[in-house]
Amino acid sequence: MSEFEASDEILAAIAGRHGITAEQVRPLPAGVANRVFLLGDDLVLRIPRTKQFLPDLVKEVAVIPAALHAGVRTPEVVAFDDTCSVVDVPYMVLARARGADLAGLDLPAADADRVHHQVGRELAKLHRLSPATAPDLPAVPVEDDADPWALTDRLLVAGWIDAEAARWLTGWFDRLSEHLPAEPSLVLVHGDIAPQNLLVSPATAELNGIVDWGDAQWADPAVDFAKMPLTGIPAMLDGYRQATGERVSASTPSWEARVLWFHLTWALGRLPDPVPRPGERHWTAPPAGRLLGLLRFFASAPPAPWADLA
Repeated sequence: MSEFEASDEILAAIAGRHGITAEQVRPLPAGVANRVFLLGDDLVLRIPRTKQFLPDLVKEVAVIPAALHAGVRTPEVVAFDDTCSVVDVPYMVLARARGADLAGLDLPAADADRVHHQVGRELAKLHRLSPATAPDLPAVPVEDDADPWALTDRLLVAGWIDAEAARWLTGWFDRLSEHLPAEPSLVLVHGDIAPQNLLVSPATAELNGIVDWGDAQWADPAVDFAKMPLTGIPAMLDGYRQATGERVSASTPSWEARVLWFHLTWALGRLPDPVPRPGERHWTAPPAGRLLGLLRFFASAPPAPWADLA
């Protein structure tokens, strides 16, 4: 599939529409779906790589205002053009959120926990939105849940795991399922709450913005805790629970079980795709990233009730 060409002339034309000179256009780290540029000091330009990613950009234009209305810290949409009438690529311009992305920061543990706590509080705001309370989001899909028991069987038959490992994994999912709600509520999730999408002030450990809403969907709210390393999840859940007023109960660790359910399922889902993805900044890009994340977390004496879920 051919990629949209972000030539110097196109970048200059888009910048000029916002009073920015061509010399003030600078590239930022690109994502899987979009090329990203800084326009001056206050605007960010995003251009989808191919037509495949254009629907996600259209979705973002609808989702971002809804998230802002809910009080979520995210940059507002300044302009969107998918007509290709002025320049021959679709694009979106956003206000700039200051700071560095969390993936590029090596924060002390206390500062990292502070950021994760803030992220949890922001998710609590976002998850107040449901198909009933935010019906004007037709571009947002419903998540298609994976069946971890069927996945385990497929991995066994295909030779990715042995029979003993399959029995152990099946038992683990059986135990986790005892803590899951029969019918989890569907809420608006960001879908890619990951370190590279969290903009943070390095000096103050203040969360300045959540970006990249192309994976937004209606889903179990636990999905939004499944693309962050597990080491940050306890602080995120603490912030989330404080914002929602939910009490922690060691006897019914529903949230921890739901989050672990997704981490484990998605880690196993990557086994049949062992091809490395050099250059991608997401911590799960390496084939063993999620499995190593699980190992690291449970080897670090996690707080209750996590150890009891292993």
